[in-house]
Amino acid sequence: MLGTILTTVIAVLGTLAGAAVSGRYQRRAAEHTERVALGEALRRDRLAAVTELAAAISDHRAAMWVRGDAKLKGVAPDRQADLRSRSHQTRSAVTRPLVALRVLITDPAVRQAADAMVTATHALRGADTDTSALTRARQEAMASHDHFVDAAAAYLGN
Repeated sequence: MLGTILTTVIAVLGTLAGAAVSGRYQRRAAEHTERVALGEALRRDRLAAVTELAAAISDHRAAMWVRGDAKLKGVAPDRQADLRSRSHQTRSAVTRPLVALRVLITDPAVRQAADAMVTATHALRGADTDTSALTRARQEAMASHDHFVDAAAAYLGN
């Protein structure tokens, strides 16, 4: 009878130990899955911030080009006012993705490239003195856009 009790106690202890080990493995697996999911969500958010900023700055660059070109061509003042209003809207649309990028990406190279891209695009406003200056400013803004995309791709590729 003592042998039966001892066998039963050992079986119960083995079952409890197996359950504890199994529970620990399941918890670790769940934590790993959660970490992977959070990492993927962060990567998606970072990619969204980059693409939204690139698109918003492209829209603003186009609006600034059209505005500057219209000024140089001497189009009607009411049309120039409409274009100015549009460029203010596109400039405002840059703010949200720029803030998201600065919150989500702390890499100095990506941040510097983003700042340079925004600065170069805003420089179109002061370059509307002649067509060659406006064209040069647009080309610089486009080059800084490409540099930003390359820096962000290198960062996100890691």
